[in-house]
Amino acid sequence: MANIVGIDLGTTFSALASLNSIGRPDIACNGDGERLTPSAVFFDEEDNEVIRVGVEALNSRYLNADRSVRWIKRHIGDLRYRKDIDGKEWSAVELSALILKKLRQECSAEYGQIRDAVISVPAHFDEIRRKATMDAGTMAGLNVIGIVNEPVAAALYYATTRRVSGKVLVYDLGGGTFDVSIIDVKDNKIDIICSQGEHALGGIDFDRKILEILKQNYGDKFGVELIDSDESQAKYEDEAEDIKKTLSRRQVAKKLLYGPAGSMRVEITREEFEQSILPLLARTEMLLEVALEEAGIEAAEVNKVLLVGGSTRIPAVQQLLEKKFGCVPETTINVDECVALGAALHAGLTMLRQKPEEVPAGICGGLKDIHLTDVCNHSYGTICAPIDKQTGRRVIENRIILKKNTPLPCQSEQMFYTMTRDQREIQVTVTQGEDTTVEYVNKIATHKLKLPEGRPAKCPIKVTYSYDLNQRMHCRFHDLESDRVLEVDFSLNETGQMTAQQVKEKTNQLELMKVK
Repeated sequence: MANIVGIDLGTTFSALASLNSIGRPDIACNGDGERLTPSAVFFDEEDNEVIRVGVEALNSRYLNADRSVRWIKRHIGDLRYRKDIDGKEWSAVELSALILKKLRQECSAEYGQIRDAVISVPAHFDEIRRKATMDAGTMAGLNVIGIVNEPVAAALYYATTRRVSGKVLVYDLGGGTFDVSIIDVKDNKIDIICSQGEHALGGIDFDRKILEILKQNYGDKFGVELIDSDESQAKYEDEAEDIKKTLSRRQVAKKLLYGPAGSMRVEITREEFEQSILPLLARTEMLLEVALEEAGIEAAEVNKVLLVGGSTRIPAVQQLLEKKFGCVPETTINVDECVALGAALHAGLTMLRQKPEEVPAGICGGLKDIHLTDVCNHSYGTICAPIDKQTGRRVIENRIILKKNTPLPCQSEQMFYTMTRDQREIQVTVTQGEDTTVEYVNKIATHKLKLPEGRPAKCPIKVTYSYDLNQRMHCRFHDLESDRVLEVDFSLNETGQMTAQQVKEKTNQLELMKVK
């Protein structure tokens, strides 16, 4: 039987974990013997059939930044994003697939064939980004049996390896994204209450604050810019990250800057760094408040705070949480690895649910007492035009069909009606958001349902939204009279959707490429 694995596809680093013979997850080392793989891609200059992923790709940015890509996760699901290399345009999905292929083929050397996988995503990812992540896994040669929200995966690992009970808050501050989830834990029964998050808030934003300080110091002394090329930009991005890590251990970090006007020594204090990131920390605190309000609890009712993501090593982050919740955050496990480890556990639970006959007895025994209940992380609805009872006129509004934080799996249906006589089609729009005002929600899919001719107004249309345990939503629009049905799943977007055939073709293309 192929291994059951979980993958943390991160903004700055990625990791793969596999379940052992008794259902416990272990991190797999890559070809360099490292447990974490930098999420960086470099297209070799000398051999255009070779693509380098990981540490070598990270270091190659200093030589030719135009042929390197980093922080791809922030772009996944964005159809407009393209990286042009030698006349070929690479999407964020394809670039992510290269990272996943690196993990699959190199970790297979240690664990044997890797096929079935669960991939983690930020809790706030919408359906388009979730589908794009799954497509990336498929292109990498994986059978993506599901996806799991990153704080849920981390909580799953925490709860099954440590004494954790009661109301638990997971504070997940990674390289590029931030999530907060509130979870109810009792023994090995884990119920997700709610999640909040932000797509562009993470470690690289803290690095940029340090980079601003470096540039300001150099400019003040020499009157010129420190950075004069893409290669020096890449170099000082890594210098800034190194300073951030140093300031998590010491009060002062010292560096020598080499710019176009000469060199200089610079010192950055922890206090100076913490002042620069206050606005970023305030954004995480605001999302903490929103999550507490959604959960209907006060900060004092939180029994435990769990840290996830490398950026939680920043002392100011831990101090903020200790002050707010009155307890020291849990730091007993590796915050860089817990998502991948939890994703492997989730993969095992998924296989038990979908194909129990393929799961070895030892793994079954190790997972049999774990019970996880996740929730829908957004509200989903559709745009309609009901008649206002006061004015008698039609008003355009967003009607929520599936409410946020509904336990999974779930399904909800509502009845709508055609507006006019002989109406020949309905434009259906799937929305994501909590507001009834159309301008304040995201429109994530738009399609048309063709209708028969010659009918009166007010023919019933039943709309059904369902959300499964694998964090995927399905929409069904059913014209009851004619029995015509429109089924909606999610692709990159309406104009750039990727069909199953296209994903298969990309998979075959990537399989031929040498990823090292």
